[in-house]
Amino acid sequence: MNIKNLTNGILKENPTFVQLLGMCPTLAVTTSAINGFGMGIATTSVLIMSNVVISLLRKVIPEKIRIPSFIVVIATAVTIVGMLMEAYVPPLYESLGLFIPLIVVNCIILARAEAFAFTNNVLDSAFDGIGMGLGFTLSLTILGTVRELLGGFSLFGNHVFSFFMSGDQLAQSVQTAEPMLMMIQPPGAFLTLAILLAMYNQVGISKKKKQRAIEMAEKKARLEEEAREAERIEKEKEEKRKAREAKKAAEKAAKEAAEKAAKEAEEKAVSEEPKPKVSEEPATKAEEEPTPETEAEAPVEEKAEKQGEAEVKEETPASPKEENLEKGV
Repeated sequence: MNIKNLTNGILKENPTFVQLLGMCPTLAVTTSAINGFGMGIATTSVLIMSNVVISLLRKVIPEKIRIPSFIVVIATAVTIVGMLMEAYVPPLYESLGLFIPLIVVNCIILARAEAFAFTNNVLDSAFDGIGMGLGFTLSLTILGTVRELLGGFSLFGNHVFSFFMSGDQLAQSVQTAEPMLMMIQPPGAFLTLAILLAMYNQVGISKKKKQRAIEMAEKKARLEEEAREAERIEKEKEEKRKAREAKKAAEKAAKEAAEKAAKEAEEKAVSEEPKPKVSEEPATKAEEEPTPETEAEAPVEEKAEKQGEAEVKEETPASPKEENLEKGV
């Protein structure tokens, strides 16, 4: 995480070429490479000190007065840096002049204090300050170098012809060369910044296009792999379905064959079984001859009938004619 905080400010979140923060010192003090480098180092020092102090006091500073508190901390750091520069590098301090105190209102420092230092620990805040400061220093140094080269044929105060010429040849070249003085004037600052921004964005766009192409290729390969996997799964399902159907058909055929075989075996057994021969005369005779039980029941019934007739005769009075017949008899 600390390494990421350190590298973000240099390229990915560069305060000048990406966030376009701190444009006032960027355009004003970059007439030479040494001025841009000095301004960047001063701003980096203030960034580190303010981020560390604000991170230490983040739980003490009230929410409602955090911005004034940030300004006080930043102003203190700027005062310390200004005194050190005046003591140890007076020419640079005099060259930058009023822009040293104006670091207090540099939006880069206030933005990092509000967006990062107030919500993160001390170590992460320090690395964030270093990364943003290095990115700002790098952009100012590049801008100052281009303007100094085109506007005065010099680099860090040394004439460029002195690196590969000497003596009379150097003097003659210096006299005949006509630098682009506009580049060290305010219009040159805007023009140089615009060209550098265009180049930086073009590189970023190329990287994004390349990254997008890589992502699209990976996505396409992933989709093709998923399609192949889905096709394979579908094929396996189809094969399993066909195998189940074939198994069911085989089981059904085996069952039908077994039932048919059992039925044929049963019919054969029935056809081969011998039939018993039974004569009709004994059966008829047996039906006509009474059984012992029938013989026993017949006298009982006859006796009951005779007893009933006798009772009826006793109950019915005989007529005179019948009495005379009986007497005559």
